[in-house]
Amino acid sequence: MTLRHLPNAITGLRLAMAPVLLWLLWAGYFREALWVAVVAGASDAIDGLLAKRFGWQSRLGSLLDPVADKLLLGCAFVGLWLAGVLPAWLVALVLARDLVILAGAVVWWRLAGPYDGEPSWLGKATTVAQIVLVLVCLVDRAIGAVPLNRLMDVTLAVAFLTFLSGVDYVVRYGVKAWQHRGKPAE
Repeated sequence: MTLRHLPNAITGLRLAMAPVLLWLLWAGYFREALWVAVVAGASDAIDGLLAKRFGWQSRLGSLLDPVADKLLLGCAFVGLWLAGVLPAWLVALVLARDLVILAGAVVWWRLAGPYDGEPSWLGKATTVAQIVLVLVCLVDRAIGAVPLNRLMDVTLAVAFLTFLSGVDYVVRYGVKAWQHRGKPAE
């Protein structure tokens, strides 16, 4: 392996952290789960920095990086639900949004060609809000109490943003698909 592949190797380690995070949360090891989340976040920043700084971007990395991010976040939400920290309706909303986006990307790819997958500002804001919620929950369980009203505020904000960004993706790519209709796949 050359150094050029280091960002993808780091992303692979992040992929491997996802089921570990899920298990730690389910088993109630919140401090350890917090550390795994911190290391995963740092590794995401490091692999991106290395790829950009040294020109080590790759098609594989551009596909694996968002998959690793979504898998970690999804495992965090499911693990926090299994631990009784997050409500099932929120986890279902988060996972449903991601599945709708994934299904839409697959359909787009099959009918119209490569999917650019460029997230909107609303999608990015939703991801940030989801990460904040996970971190607030982890800090609350690992270190100390976060006021319940603050946790509820963040939870409702995440739900609202998740719903809005899901609708945004469906509408935006629905319009693109409508405009693209009749053109052959490349």
